[in-house]
Amino acid sequence: MNRWGLSMGVSPREPLKNVAEIAKAADRSGFEALWYIDFQLGMKDVYAAMNIAALSSENLHIGPAVTNLMTRHPTVTANAMTALDELCDGKAMLGLGAGWSAVLGAGGKPSKLGEIRRGIDELRTLFTGEEVELYGNTIKLAPARRQIPIYLAVSQPGMLRLCGEKADGAILMGAANREFCEWQLQYIYEGLERGGRDRKDLTIDLVVTMSVDDDEEKALGDVRAWATSQAATFDDWKVVPPAWERYRPEFKAAAEGYHLVEHLSLHAGHKQVVSDDFVRSVTITGDEATCIERLRELANLDIDRITFALLSGGRMRRLEQIAERIIPALQGSEA
Repeated sequence: MNRWGLSMGVSPREPLKNVAEIAKAADRSGFEALWYIDFQLGMKDVYAAMNIAALSSENLHIGPAVTNLMTRHPTVTANAMTALDELCDGKAMLGLGAGWSAVLGAGGKPSKLGEIRRGIDELRTLFTGEEVELYGNTIKLAPARRQIPIYLAVSQPGMLRLCGEKADGAILMGAANREFCEWQLQYIYEGLERGGRDRKDLTIDLVVTMSVDDDEEKALGDVRAWATSQAATFDDWKVVPPAWERYRPEFKAAAEGYHLVEHLSLHAGHKQVVSDDFVRSVTITGDEATCIERLRELANLDIDRITFALLSGGRMRRLEQIAERIIPALQGSEA
């Protein structure tokens, strides 16, 4: 495994012009993919950010991770994605999910599996650029040029199976933990079998949240807000890997105390509700050697790409650390 990506949102305090600088650096450093968070209340506009990144890079595959079917109608998303695809010379990728922070903030509810299945079909129909019957009308997406690959953001069994059955890629989310990921991969395999597809038909991109620091307490604090957001989403899971059952009280506390306005913020007031043990379980933290060893375990899984969440608070420093220290060490271990 030697494919790497980055994921980020543009915070309200961050100038959009910084997007160009980061995209150029990611391109120079050999990253393959650059994902942007779509959260209309807590982040700057995802399409503005992606279009800037596309105009600032030559080799990056760029997409939202993830958008949804509630705040953005499929016709709107399809049109915006064709524009992005033009700007990045046919390297756009569409990350789609059930919706959480963006949807809840707009007063909606996350999409059900049947709605997501239908949404995938609708987007693919629109990307044909042909005249079709949709939404009670005869319509055509005039700018469509190709089938832009659709990735599903997946963590729970139902979405994992659906992804294996229908999607072009998986944005594997939940935990940077070998046992957790192996549990998830089994459901993807079930979906592949159900859809009569081969493993090569799906790109599996594992999203990892990491903080490298010799001071473990500092590293834990750096990723605690993200870990709390994960705990909050886990609260309504009917099934979790057996080892995670012990965290059920933390899931409940996180869900009850979560504030959408502070989603993924390093300054979130709700981030103290989860234990250090849980944070260590879902993220990668510690000194460089510890983080490399954890990443090595994940790189040996049946995945195609590892994407690092590029947290705020020194993005360029984090990018350079990953590109110049972490990835070379992992590549060296493969020799």
